[in-house]
Amino acid sequence: MQTASGSSVSRRLLGRLRDVMAAGGTAQQRLDKVVKLIAADMVAEVCSCYVMRAGEVLELFATEGLLQTAVHETRLRVGEGLVGDIAAHGRPLALSDAQSHPNFAYRPETGEEIFHSLIGVPILRGGRVIGVLVVQNQTSRHYTEEEAETLETVAMVLAELVGSGELISQNELAPVDGNALLPLRLEGTKLTGGIGIGVAVMHEPQITIERLVAEDPDVEMARLRDAMHRMRTSLERMFEAQDLAFSGEHRELLETYRMFAEDAGWTARIGEAIRSGLTAEAAVQKVHEDTRMRMAQVSDPYLRERLHDFEDIANRLLSHLVGISETAPTELPENAVLVCRLLGPTELLAYDRKRLRALVLEEGSPTMHVAILARALDIPMIGRMPDALRKINPGDQVIVDADNGQVFVRPAEDIVDAYSHSQNMREERMARFAAMRDLPAVTDCGEPIKLLINAGLLVDVPQIHATGADGVGLYRTEMPFMSRPYMPDVAAQTELYSSILDQAAPKPVTFRTLDVGSDKLLPYWHSEREDNPAMGWRSIRISLDRPAVFRQQLRALLQAGAGRKLHIMFPMVAEVAELDRLRSILALEQAHQDAKGLARPSELKVGVMMEVPALAWQLPALFTRVDFISVGSNDLTQFMFAVDRGNPRIADRYDVLSPPMLSFLRSIADACHGAGVALSVCGEMAGRPLEAMALLGVGLRVLSMSAPQIGPVKAMIRSLSLPPLQRFMAGLYNVPAHSVREELRHFALDHGVQI
Repeated sequence: MQTASGSSVSRRLLGRLRDVMAAGGTAQQRLDKVVKLIAADMVAEVCSCYVMRAGEVLELFATEGLLQTAVHETRLRVGEGLVGDIAAHGRPLALSDAQSHPNFAYRPETGEEIFHSLIGVPILRGGRVIGVLVVQNQTSRHYTEEEAETLETVAMVLAELVGSGELISQNELAPVDGNALLPLRLEGTKLTGGIGIGVAVMHEPQITIERLVAEDPDVEMARLRDAMHRMRTSLERMFEAQDLAFSGEHRELLETYRMFAEDAGWTARIGEAIRSGLTAEAAVQKVHEDTRMRMAQVSDPYLRERLHDFEDIANRLLSHLVGISETAPTELPENAVLVCRLLGPTELLAYDRKRLRALVLEEGSPTMHVAILARALDIPMIGRMPDALRKINPGDQVIVDADNGQVFVRPAEDIVDAYSHSQNMREERMARFAAMRDLPAVTDCGEPIKLLINAGLLVDVPQIHATGADGVGLYRTEMPFMSRPYMPDVAAQTELYSSILDQAAPKPVTFRTLDVGSDKLLPYWHSEREDNPAMGWRSIRISLDRPAVFRQQLRALLQAGAGRKLHIMFPMVAEVAELDRLRSILALEQAHQDAKGLARPSELKVGVMMEVPALAWQLPALFTRVDFISVGSNDLTQFMFAVDRGNPRIADRYDVLSPPMLSFLRSIADACHGAGVALSVCGEMAGRPLEAMALLGVGLRVLSMSAPQIGPVKAMIRSLSLPPLQRFMAGLYNVPAHSVREELRHFALDHGVQI
């Protein structure tokens, strides 16, 4: 191998490849020349290129060093052999003794038995593996990181040739599902609720990179800096849009997004790729493909969702480099349903939101940034709908039923009529709920019920006043921690908590302390992988093990609450001894505030979340230490039934409207009432009218839910008389049944309760 640096080797090799690509001849002839060139430049006996064919089969298309008779004859399934392993995982593999690897698959027709060391890299295009490039040597050779980088750079150049359609038809990999004009019903996951009816518009940002190899790295670095400046300027203008001109944490979400565009590590890797010999746009594409394939292997949902942000930023930066001003079309039909693989926040903002009726994504999750933005803009959104781009054609009529996670493509006329009617009914219902905003949440028998909202972003807080809610029953404080690449300090937290209290005033806010771990990991905390993270190192267990972080949050809360009412709630408490430790830390912070001469809150109430069933057997001791208890029905259900709510096979196996759960809640309600301790429910159970009715029946009088659920639950309350419900439910607690949902539904229908 040459002693020159990896960058100089890569630049020299790329220059030669550029000449080969520019020369005449068929694609096969050019590929044959390329593998010879790579083998010679990397001092290797073998260089082979495998191309992905239909059916996820890798076919040997060109080789220097293996038997030529094996070309177009040797085939490996994805996952089969070392080549198949590279394709399956989308990442490089370097072995000094390839034949000892458990995945090694011997192909006698290639004559490869004399070659011992191997390095291979995936050929990537559009986030998909379209081939594998392999180098082999007879001797045992330890390939360097620079050699791997060189081969990855070469593979990027090859991707244009392999994916051009000249070697194999681009349509070969497109599966056929019969008559594409037939109506279809597709299923996905609700990201933002609602119904949208419109015409399909495909969002497939195809940015063609015409020049891959650079002549002058300094020129390319200057182009990159200029494009970065123009991109930041365009982001500034975009984030100042009138319907996004809000302050606080939702604004902070977009500020965080801006920080992704300025990530030092990301831009440094692009610079390294430019110095290796690529143009600025090719370098951006290479770094993005590398990041995409590596992040695809990560199980942490937070980190995988951050990949979507980088993808959006990469596309926007590429558009500036190649001279495209916008990645979205300038005009949409009046009723557009956007269909895409993924969508970033800035890509959504590039469209005319007044014409967008709904969004359909092949990937995505409810916590990704674009989903949060779509909820703020009230755009129905469905994700995790594989093959949507293939099964939906541009111009197709589409009905997006996001509430039920389904999409109707080219629907029959009766389905269109039914959903149009449903949409009209929904609008009328929302208007009725809005008209009830200033009416009290009082049952038909005169019992007042307190309705609170759950919030996780500052933009949620004004919904208290918009819905007529009585306050915030649960403010999730982890969002500022999760949306930043670094931990927010005391000053930043104090400013946020103060703003929340200001916007909510004069209504109360209950702050839940940091609840991370399980499925909510922080990008700057690296913990060991856990077999069962929901029952592992999370929530107050982290707070107690990282007291400095916990104390900073308590300090910020106390400073923000100076001179006014402050409610603090500790999540995931399993025993009173834990609560005592938490309260002792709170006392230290109160003493710290006193020592500095800072004002205390005019009223400080401390509570816990009832999520771990063990706490229910410690109620007498608990009641002497708390001002209130809030049931977190999501985690309580998970622990009560030993069911992983993140596992789709069993998440819905048990019902919260089961006799055991209702009996448990009734016993907690009776005990709290007897001790004079306030009790509420702040899980999803509280926001569904039928479940909320059951909660009132067992004795709850305070419910906290997401803001859009206030209207439906208030309508149920105002149509309900409690005595008949309580008498009816008295006969349900000991029924040996999986659920009493249908019994409660029939009660509601028989008594005119709006559910």
